[in-house]
Amino acid sequence: MARWFLSLVLLGLVLFQTAWAAQSPPDKLKLLRFPPWKILRFPPWKLLRFPPGKLDKPPSAQLVRFPRGKSSPYCPVYAKDSESAQNCTKFPTDWSGKEDVNLAVRSDKASLALQDVFTALSNLQNNYFDNINGTWPSSIDWTGAVVETIVSGTLSTLTQSLATSSLGSDEGWKQKENLVSSIYAQVVHSFFGQNALAIKDQAYDDMLWVVLGWIEAIKFVRLHAKLHYPGTEHDCQHMPNDLDTALQTMPWQGYNFVCSFADRARAFWDFASSGWDTTLCHGGMLWNPRLAPYKNAITNELWIAGSVSMYQFFPNDTFNASWAESKGFPGNNPVYLAAGIEGYRWLKNVNMTNSMGLYVDGYHIDMKKPGNVECDVRDEMVYTYNQAVLLTGQRGLWALTGSPSYLAEGHELIRAAIAATGWDLVTNKPIDDAAEDGLPQKLPPWRGLGRGGILEDQCDVDGSCSQDAQAFKGILMHHLASFCAPVEPFEETAGVIIDSDALQHVQQAHAISCRSYVGWIEHNVLAALATRDELGLFGMWWGAALFGALAPPQVEMQAVVAAGADNVTDYRNQGTPQNEQWGLNSRFIPGQQSPKMGCMHLEGEAGRENRLPSETGKTGKTRRQTDQQGAKDPNSRGRGRSVETQAGGLALLRAYYELLR
Repeated sequence: MARWFLSLVLLGLVLFQTAWAAQSPPDKLKLLRFPPWKILRFPPWKLLRFPPGKLDKPPSAQLVRFPRGKSSPYCPVYAKDSESAQNCTKFPTDWSGKEDVNLAVRSDKASLALQDVFTALSNLQNNYFDNINGTWPSSIDWTGAVVETIVSGTLSTLTQSLATSSLGSDEGWKQKENLVSSIYAQVVHSFFGQNALAIKDQAYDDMLWVVLGWIEAIKFVRLHAKLHYPGTEHDCQHMPNDLDTALQTMPWQGYNFVCSFADRARAFWDFASSGWDTTLCHGGMLWNPRLAPYKNAITNELWIAGSVSMYQFFPNDTFNASWAESKGFPGNNPVYLAAGIEGYRWLKNVNMTNSMGLYVDGYHIDMKKPGNVECDVRDEMVYTYNQAVLLTGQRGLWALTGSPSYLAEGHELIRAAIAATGWDLVTNKPIDDAAEDGLPQKLPPWRGLGRGGILEDQCDVDGSCSQDAQAFKGILMHHLASFCAPVEPFEETAGVIIDSDALQHVQQAHAISCRSYVGWIEHNVLAALATRDELGLFGMWWGAALFGALAPPQVEMQAVVAAGADNVTDYRNQGTPQNEQWGLNSRFIPGQQSPKMGCMHLEGEAGRENRLPSETGKTGKTRRQTDQQGAKDPNSRGRGRSVETQAGGLALLRAYYELLR
């Protein structure tokens, strides 16, 4: 075996020398950037290690576009002049990325994508938002927070796009402002419709979805004011006494609600902080206080993303020093930042990823061992959203620390997720091409997070997804879009040295890496668009139009899902077992709705039973088609189309547009 490998190495060197001799000096430099011995790391015969149906790591996951660190993290691109970088690797300034990634975008493709984004948004609000109570009434508490997050993110996309678009006449700004403000008013309305009292008594991940949602709304307000109201104040509690001064400096009216958004985000971060526990597993967030201790990926990713985001927006918040010390947070950082960094350190060290580089669901503690405090019973279940929320935390940690390692690790996670859908980033197509005459003849094998290059949760193919799971793919796309925003230059600050050369190469590497994902996202967009019904509503299973007629029986699918996994609990669809591991006294059941608040209008209220339904009182129920056409639609099974599936389609289209432009 060793002799065979040595022969291959020698052959590679001979080929390199032959190519070197034939090249001009400029072309020799290109060869140096992409040395041929790298090919030996990813030989084509590795394809033989990934037979169809085997849950293993497809070759495209090994593609490197954003360079990796080696034995140590990358040095920050900025630091105080009194600090010297230690135990770090300088970001490679001679790295130019793959030259076949085209950063130019056809304007017509971007325009069509923007129109698709707005159509999906309008269909979401027209069909599911209740303008009386300010809610998406068919959502449950945490998925409603996710929908608000996606709508707020879409508002940021719209305000940026309309600022530079040629839509409308010269006086069209009033029309654009009216459009954006009208959608924003619905977000504001949803703040007052949110069932905050109920959420604060739920699981810790539910609380943190609320934190991210209102921070996303604040991000939009700040962006809109910066783009369209430059020079005005950014304050929610100040009105000048002088009329002329007020006309010139009053904040955009959207700032009136920022203090309320911020207060709720702060309150729910405080509630969630009770879940940070150092007695078990040396740290990490607990998921649900009513069940046996379980530290799962999503709650810890939310804690990281929420804490980092809180510091980005509220850096001057102060806390009791003894409280911070009791949580084990380092004393040399502000609490939000310390919580985010410590949470990230814990998640990276606890071994939460599988052989494919995907985050599994979480850890129990084996209580059968006397005195055991270690996370030692790992649940191997994989969900799409577990590969998502951490991206926002990584992007925030990059912005706060200047360390490219956070971006590099984010790109590794994205590439692992893409590879697990069966998509090859090198060839920019699915690795399983079972199509004849443009249509697949058999259901492509499950690759860990999808098939045929289409992102998928394991419940999609048989229509068994719960309300929780129907939100998952949209969450991934929302956080992917946030992560892939262009890297902005750092503001020059006294006493801080910025490595401009390294920063420029980080910006280039990030842009090229994100642009390389466009083909995969477009593949998913085309598939998802084909799932829309006559009302323009997206289905849950994005691959249904391609593979729906080829879906195997449920039993066969479950056998594929369980292959190679010893401890898998699909509790997000089936609920938690009532046993010693998960808890004997209580169960988690997905999709449970909290009681409505007393001040909310309830359908069927006394005295209204004789009134015909109006356009303003939508119930937003899920859509299950019952006609002959619907019987052939895989997305009419189970819960059918819902507010969560529509928000997921919107998030996908927005991610596509954001990476295009």
